[in-house]
Amino acid sequence: MARLTQWAAAVAAAVLLAGCGGGPGGRSAEDGMDRSAAAPAAPDGTPSARLPSSLTSQRLDWGRCEATAGSPAPGDEWRCATLKAPLDWSRPDRETIGLALIRANATAESTGSLLFNFGGPGGSGVAALPSYASEVTALRQRYDLVSWDPRGVGGSSGVRCRGDRQIQAAEAIDVTPDTASEVRAYFQDAADFGQGCRNAARKLLAHVSTTDTARDMDLIRHVLGDTKLHYFGMSYGTELGGVYAHLFPQRVGRLVLDAVVDPTADSVGHALNQTKGFQRALDAYLKSTGQDPERGSRKIADLLRRIDATPLPTSSGRKLTQTLALTGITLPLYSKSGWPALTSALTAAEQGDGSELLSLADAYNDRDGSGHYGTTTHAQRVISCLDAKQRPTPEQARKLLPEFERISPVFGTFMAWDTAGWCHDWPVPGQYDTPRVSAPGAAPILVIGNTGDPATPYEGARRMADELGKGVGVELTWKGEGHGAYGSGSDCVDSTVNAYLLHGTVPKDGKVCS
Repeated sequence: MARLTQWAAAVAAAVLLAGCGGGPGGRSAEDGMDRSAAAPAAPDGTPSARLPSSLTSQRLDWGRCEATAGSPAPGDEWRCATLKAPLDWSRPDRETIGLALIRANATAESTGSLLFNFGGPGGSGVAALPSYASEVTALRQRYDLVSWDPRGVGGSSGVRCRGDRQIQAAEAIDVTPDTASEVRAYFQDAADFGQGCRNAARKLLAHVSTTDTARDMDLIRHVLGDTKLHYFGMSYGTELGGVYAHLFPQRVGRLVLDAVVDPTADSVGHALNQTKGFQRALDAYLKSTGQDPERGSRKIADLLRRIDATPLPTSSGRKLTQTLALTGITLPLYSKSGWPALTSALTAAEQGDGSELLSLADAYNDRDGSGHYGTTTHAQRVISCLDAKQRPTPEQARKLLPEFERISPVFGTFMAWDTAGWCHDWPVPGQYDTPRVSAPGAAPILVIGNTGDPATPYEGARRMADELGKGVGVELTWKGEGHGAYGSGSDCVDSTVNAYLLHGTVPKDGKVCS
C-alpha cells in the first residue's frame, strides 16, 4: 500500500471517478520578461551570481501539449514547454535536467503567473492543472495559470521503480505483518523497492529533494519574468511553499498554503498526525451514517482481520487482500463526496464481495483497467525518503504499535509499521528531521486549515503559521470535511483566498469560516 498521500487534486478526482496592495508583480510589455528581475536569489534573498546565463536567460518554447500517462491532451488554450534546471544545485554550471511546464494565459490582462503545486509529493502538475482550472476561473482573469512536474515526476525525468507485474505482486505483501515471516517479507519488499528506484533514477535519486524543487521554483519564476513568486500550494505543496519562503523570503509575493503539512513533525510525528486525522475523518463518516464511531471502527477493524485471513473474491478475478481493502477504505475519506461510495463498498464487503473496495483501491493506486499503474507513489517515495533523515528500525516500529493502535484500530497498525517500512534500507540518506520554513521579512502568507482534514490534520496549519514567523503566517480556518478547503463549498474560504490573491487583501490572522 502506498503511504497515505498528500496529493489533493488527484485524490479528489479519483473519488469522483470511482498584505500587499496593487497588482501581483510586473512584466515587460515587450516580451513578457521583467528585465529588472535578478537571477534566482541565494538563501538570504540576494541575487545569485553563480547561475550560468544558459539557465537564467533561457527562453521557453511554448507549444501544443501532448497527452500524458493517464491524461488526454488538454485543449488548445494550454501550452507546454521544457525548462532547463541544474541536476545538482551545488554545481549549477554542469549537467541539467528538463522540467515539464504547462500554462494557460489569463483570460483578461495578465499581471503575472500563479504557480500551482497539487501535492504528493509526486503529483504531476502538467496532468492536474487543466482539470483543476475550472475551480479557479476567477483567478485566471488576472493570472496566467502555471504548473509543472517536479523533478523525478512525470515529464521531468519521472522515476519508475517497478514494472506493473511487480507492483501487482507486491499488493500481496501484508502491510500489517503478524508473523516473523510476514515481517521479513514486508521489509524485504521495501528494500527491493529502494533498489529498483536506485537502478531507475541513478544520479537523480540524490537530487529530488523538496529543497531542490524549491530552487527550481525560483528559476521558473525568473524565466517566466515574475519579480515575485505567486503560488498556490496544496497538501505537500504547502511544505514546498514553506521551504521556498525560507530560502527566498524577499521573493515571496502572494502564497496560499491549503491543507497544511505540519512542519514541526518528523516522519514518526507525521504518521501520528495522519493516524489521528484519518481516524477523525472515519469517526465523522460513521456519525453521518448514524453509527457510534467506536463501535463502527471496531466493526471495520474486524472486517479487515477477516480479509487478512481470507481475501475476498471480486468480479475481476483478483482477490481483495487486507492491504487493498485498507487502501479502498482510505480513499473516500479524502472527500465527503466519497462517503456514499464507502458505505456501498463496506456493505458489499460484509456480504463477501470485495469488488467495490478493490475499485477504490485501484483508483488510489493509479491502476487502470488494463493493469497499468502510474508512478505517483514511486516519485512520492523517492522525494520523501530523500527529505526525511529519520529511519526507525523494525523493532522501533514494533514498539510504536500500542500507541498507534490506541489512536486508531483501523489505521494504526499500518501506520506504525510504515514508519520503518517506507524508507527501509533506502539507498541515499535523508536530509533533515523537519523542514526549515521560517521566513523573516517575507510578505504575509495565507495558511488554510480544515478541521476535518484526514491527510493533513488541522493542527498543522497553526504550526506552519507560527513557524513562518510573526507577521508572515496568517491562518484561515474552515470547519469542514475532506482534504483541503478552497473550492470545497465554502464561499467564505473562496472569497477570502480570491481577495488575497487578486487584491492583496490579507485577512485577520485566525479568521474562521464555518
